Amino acid sequence: MPSQPGIPYAKAAAKRHTELIRALLREMPAIVGDFIFSLEDQSAALTRLAYLYDLRVFFDYLIHETPAFAGKTRVAISLADIRAITLSNLERYPNYLTLYYKQPDFNSRNPHDTPLAPERAIENAEHGKMRKLCALRSFYNYLFKNKYIEGNLAELVSLPRLHDKAILRLEPDEVARMLDLAESGEAFGERQKKYTERTRGRDVALLSLLLGTGIRVSECVGLNLYDMNFEENAFLVTRKGGKEMILYFSDEVAGALLRYIKERKGIKALEGHEDALFLSLQRRRITQRAVENLVKKYAAAAAPLKRKISPHKLRSTYGTELYRSTGDIYLVADVLGHADVNTTRKHYAAMSEENRRKAAKAVKLRED
Repeated sequence: MPSQPGIPYAKAAAKRHTELIRALLREMPAIVGDFIFSLEDQSAALTRLAYLYDLRVFFDYLIHETPAFAGKTRVAISLADIRAITLSNLERYPNYLTLYYKQPDFNSRNPHDTPLAPERAIENAEHGKMRKLCALRSFYNYLFKNKYIEGNLAELVSLPRLHDKAILRLEPDEVARMLDLAESGEAFGERQKKYTERTRGRDVALLSLLLGTGIRVSECVGLNLYDMNFEENAFLVTRKGGKEMILYFSDEVAGALLRYIKERKGIKALEGHEDALFLSLQRRRITQRAVENLVKKYAAAAAPLKRKISPHKLRSTYGTELYRSTGDIYLVADVLGHADVNTTRKHYAAMSEENRRKAAKAVKLRED
């Protein structure tokens, strides 16, 4: 995403999200716009955009799966139509979310949504269902609170039971192997090795920063050259919700960043991307998708059994190692930017894998 010179990436992203919100509202029921505007002072543009995407799925479900809405368009759905939605309609919605088919949206920027694209199958597990049902509940809460409806039927729909997921992270030896492979490219074929040679400095710096600070991928791609201060080994990051915070990195991370920035100075970035810290081979600000693919590539080579390593798992890796080293859950929460320490405790302080390893060694079947 390009940004105008002098305009921080986070502000440029928020502007783009606002533009998408306005475009989506033009094809949604009018009352949805009132609901979204009511959230403006208490949520980021990206959050409101997520609500809109989830509500769009609900209205498409009504149009395609309920006889009373057959033939309608989203924008034509009135408040009277919403009042006519039955509890049965709402109770069938979670089943629809298990598997539905998305029609191509020619106004979207999704590369899959082209005039020749077939319907795409969308599947939701328990977490995907939970998010969409919570968006629907928030919408109904707004309608009920403002007396647009007489009863809140959405509250009667059961939410899916969420099961704890195994916390996936890299061990210290896997982290070291991952960085070694990024520097050498030895695990890849000749064709891919030539590609990694062109991105070696950037990849090592980017992975070192993610693993050495625990920042989010969105925060990483939003960094600018002027956000870095190597006299203090510090950098300015824009966290979720737009809050700015100064974080610090080690000398090891600083070394990787300085080597890359020396290379970066020789690259003429495209207009609108001049300030970006991390560039793609196309000389644009690197995207979140590109970082996700980069992490998966090196993680698959360094830890073949951990096939689902993502940038967020590198964040988990950092948080866990920081907690192991300090035993201070509040320090971990502060550095990771968690408003609620319980979030930190749930995701980073759980040592279940370590406990399972201890259990494996505790029981002996035969004496030595």
